[in-house]
Amino acid sequence: MQHNSTVTEFILLGLTQDPLKQKMVFIVFLVFYMGTVVGNTLIIVTIKFSRTLGSPMYFFLFYLSFSDSCFSTSTAPRLIVDALSKKNIISYNECMTQVFALHLFGCMDVFILIFMAVDRYVAICKPLRYSVIMRWQVCVILIIVAWIGSFIHSTTQIVLALRLPFCGPNLIDHYCCDLQPLLKLACMDTYMINLMLVFNSGAICSSSFVILIISYFVILHSLRNHSAEGRKKALSTCTSHIIVVILSFVPCIFIYARPPTTFPMDKMVTVFYTIGTPFLNPIIYTLRNAEVKNAMKKFWHVKFIMK
Repeated sequence: MQHNSTVTEFILLGLTQDPLKQKMVFIVFLVFYMGTVVGNTLIIVTIKFSRTLGSPMYFFLFYLSFSDSCFSTSTAPRLIVDALSKKNIISYNECMTQVFALHLFGCMDVFILIFMAVDRYVAICKPLRYSVIMRWQVCVILIIVAWIGSFIHSTTQIVLALRLPFCGPNLIDHYCCDLQPLLKLACMDTYMINLMLVFNSGAICSSSFVILIISYFVILHSLRNHSAEGRKKALSTCTSHIIVVILSFVPCIFIYARPPTTFPMDKMVTVFYTIGTPFLNPIIYTLRNAEVKNAMKKFWHVKFIMK
């Protein structure tokens, strides 16, 4: 990567410098990361091979689980390894790659959550036209759009990062590379770049969150016209989606949609939405969705019997 800088590597300070706390970080986040990978893999495999989970909602859930696994992988392994390392050095190119991956899969999550809300809106508010509107070709096109949009967004972040000149200090007071901590090390006026960051990542998070909350409010309001059984099923599904939306977007808005200010809680907020949320998503969708639970039990029971 061509860059305007004399710095070739950075040192990540991580979550803590205390040796005992570093060991705790290693154990806790190793468990979280393994749980994320196993939980999302279970959902991916179950949806892939289950005949009962062929609707568009589970098509999108398949890609959400894949994206969540990749999103967590962009930061968690480095955090886990660095917790036991004496000097946490990351090269400039590795740092830029982490920025790209973090925003690629983070933006992918945003797109998929929006598509899942659209799917629920059509299913509940326009049930007679659902099979026409949410047909297979449309779902595939939406996923392609999500990948393209995510690639454009993450490329924009990389372009902004490559414009930053680093002339001396290379200590990143964070556990991963992102534009916010990098802006503090740049030897230039970063006001305009931070403004562009707010209009890019901040605007995406904020506008998407508002749209999703309004859409789910409309969906829940329309449930008055459904039967008691229909309301119960739709409410259970929508509640899962709303919980995931809040867990995903509130921390994102806190980090990106604000002026260039640093708060002590920034690291923990970032940990929550890059590692915590991908870990919780499979639990939320599995515990609150009878179809997924039943499909998992049936699929893995059959696999066990065949062995």
